[in-house]
Amino acid sequence: MSTLLKPTISDAFWFEDGNIVLIAANVAFKVHRGQLSRHSEVFEDMFQLPQPPAGADLMYDGTPFVNLHDSAQDFAYFLGALYDGLYFVETSASDFACISAVLRLSTKYLFEHLRVQCMARLTQDWPTTLAGWDRREQQATDENERYLPRERICHPIHIISLSIELGLTEFLPSAFYDLCRYGPSKIVAGCPSLYDTSSVVTLSTDLLRRILRGRETGQQFTARFILEEIQGSTPSNDCSNPDLCARAFYYITLNSLRAVSGITYGREADPLFTLTQAMCMPERNDFSDGLKQCELRMCGTCKAEFIDICTKARVQVWDLLGTWFGSGGCL
Repeated sequence: MSTLLKPTISDAFWFEDGNIVLIAANVAFKVHRGQLSRHSEVFEDMFQLPQPPAGADLMYDGTPFVNLHDSAQDFAYFLGALYDGLYFVETSASDFACISAVLRLSTKYLFEHLRVQCMARLTQDWPTTLAGWDRREQQATDENERYLPRERICHPIHIISLSIELGLTEFLPSAFYDLCRYGPSKIVAGCPSLYDTSSVVTLSTDLLRRILRGRETGQQFTARFILEEIQGSTPSNDCSNPDLCARAFYYITLNSLRAVSGITYGREADPLFTLTQAMCMPERNDFSDGLKQCELRMCGTCKAEFIDICTKARVQVWDLLGTWFGSGGCL
């Protein structure tokens, strides 16, 4: 090997008993063929090729080497998962750098067991079902009811970029939905890069257009639901106290409008959250019309019917995400 371009030796993955040197972005990793070929047909086939004679240019420090067209940081994460396992003490947004690197290379080199682990974690963070989304949102809320998703889950722009790179269309609806909950200026501004926080990752104009259009559509859905299903609601035919229930619908309408305007929670573009809050309102006792606080006294029948309507609306929202964002299997 030419000394002019001699690579940097990896501190973490340079085994004295290693029998193959893999070079990624001018960083050398001395590892074990058996460990690689045991899990990957790609490496198994690669290592079955005739080896260079001793002293040939394809030797590094007396060991055969292979140049790989991968990021050195990605490859370090990948080898860490291969040798030490893919474990995380607790869920953190910072995990994504490792997960994305391991998924990228386990997909490329056919390490199926690592790919399965990465996909399981991404499915937890970017669910493909409404029940999974609700679990994720609950886990992102601390004991003081503070919603802190970015402490546990990476910025949605990162998973959108990875999904497009690897064709993981199943994660796009929840990722687009998560991103649309930001204000338009923050959506357009992008987010810090994974490896260099001084640089910014942004989305294409086409993707931004789809996300902002989906955001508007979600807000329109919520406004229409409030108008037709809450403000326009009348007590059930089996209602035991129509006057109290009509008053309850008035307070729910008022507070739902405050929620979608961003006054209450700052989440004006989150239909699933707004509907969940509406479902909880019949149980609350802290409503205010600007003059006094009061408790809703909705009868059991009206309460059950209202919760059923909200539940069905949440299912409808989830099912419509692909249509709203144009992400139904389309990149």
